Amino acid sequence: MNYRPYLPNDFAQLYAIEEECFQPPLRFGRRYMRRLIEGARTATWIAEEEARMAGFAIDEWKVESGEAVAYIQTIEVAPSQRRRGVGDELLRRVEGSAQTAGATEIWLHVDAQNDAAIRLYRAHGYHLAGRQENYYGRGRSAEVYSKSLAAGRGSELRSPPN
Repeated sequence: MNYRPYLPNDFAQLYAIEEECFQPPLRFGRRYMRRLIEGARTATWIAEEEARMAGFAIDEWKVESGEAVAYIQTIEVAPSQRRRGVGDELLRRVEGSAQTAGATEIWLHVDAQNDAAIRLYRAHGYHLAGRQENYYGRGRSAEVYSKSLAAGRGSELRSPPN
């Protein structure tokens, strides 16, 4: 599996995974997804094998009270590519990008019923920081997880923001 930063010609394959992983109203719209990816404070990582995209991850950061804080917008792996460590590595990549941007903390929302994703985040040192009822619609709650990025990572996972 090859991991690399997003390139503009990746969008069609990236959005095909979005459509495979999420149904409306949970799916990001095409315009919103493009704006998110093209943001000045965003990093998007691609996982691919033999020129076929297996998954992607998007994080963004902002400065709050003088400190940069990162937010994982999404980590998505094509169903046929799951259970191969792709999400695990994409998570490491977005954490590295957030650290490169100077973020000292990273956080995310996850569907409270998505046990696989919750296991992934906990295995990477994320801690439950709260819960938001009806975040994904009526009866679909989100758990909020966060992690300190104060301890540095190796530069091999870092990439300049796109």
